[in-house]
Amino acid sequence: MATITLSFKPKNVTKRLMSALSDRAKLVVTKRYGLDKDNERMTLEAIGDMYSITRERVRQIEHAALQNIRKSAYYKQEKDVFQELHDAVHNIGGMVGEEELLAHFAKDQSSKNHLHFLLVIGDAFKKEKEDTEFKHRWHVDTQLSKKIHEAIRKLYSNLKDDQLIPESEIIEDFLEHLKDVNEKFRNEEVAKRWLNISKQISKNPLGEWGKSSSQNVKTKGIRDYAFLAMRKHGSPIHFRDIAKLIEKLFNKKAHIATTHNELIKDDRFVLVGRGLYALTEWGYASGVVKDVIVKMLDKHGPLSKDDIIQKVMKERYVKENTILVNLQNSKVFKKNKDGKYHLVAVNG
Repeated sequence: MATITLSFKPKNVTKRLMSALSDRAKLVVTKRYGLDKDNERMTLEAIGDMYSITRERVRQIEHAALQNIRKSAYYKQEKDVFQELHDAVHNIGGMVGEEELLAHFAKDQSSKNHLHFLLVIGDAFKKEKEDTEFKHRWHVDTQLSKKIHEAIRKLYSNLKDDQLIPESEIIEDFLEHLKDVNEKFRNEEVAKRWLNISKQISKNPLGEWGKSSSQNVKTKGIRDYAFLAMRKHGSPIHFRDIAKLIEKLFNKKAHIATTHNELIKDDRFVLVGRGLYALTEWGYASGVVKDVIVKMLDKHGPLSKDDIIQKVMKERYVKENTILVNLQNSKVFKKNKDGKYHLVAVNG
């Protein structure tokens, strides 16, 4: 992410603003917002313990200090600074997740802390705290913020649990819910920035979007990486090659035996040949060749030998003779007078 250069140094601005405070208030604010060399933002409790005062008393001192800064002549003198910061936030979308916003304007943690303090102090900046749906975020336009939140909720409600959508498609769908926003914001860069505030929608390592709770998005282990690798590959593949593909795509060490074991245990994968696996979502049925024939006959009714071979070959990478051997199982399959095979249990 490219850092946007501001004409002012946040540290210098906060130093001037802090001139409005008493020594004790200055110490509390410094510790609360990580404005010293340690760059550590301390809790109300931790600061209270440090100065032997209650958590509530620390909160009161902090609140009064922020109010004093906003009412001071020092604050008025920084009008151009706050206007520049407002315009910068507006230009990158008007609403941005806190981490991403700070990263846009500062590289080191110290500068980020000072910039965060300016956002807190500035009247034009509104913070919405993290909740079950969204991350910490800042905005400079309340109406725009409401529209973005509602559009993300609609997008989420239309997603199926394990659905994966290419980035270009989800951005197109997202912007469909935001037809009345300023045209300058209707682009891929801003749309991704807005989507990034969601805790319920996110993208996997291959850039595909879906519900954050989905194992297809929230990749945790080899089987999840295997699923994404196979999905990208697009056709049945040997488990040895799946392991290699995982290492190539995700830079994750994937032992061949471990990969094979994970594929066996997950119903997203179907064994379709000797060591060859496909994805269930591709339409492959689970089970050995006999099970595949049973499911076909149960679905389609009696079938000729050639029809069975043709259909099984679409499901399994096996020799024709293997299919014919399975059809000789007289306890399961029987040939009728038309030369078609049917299930003994159903028709016998």
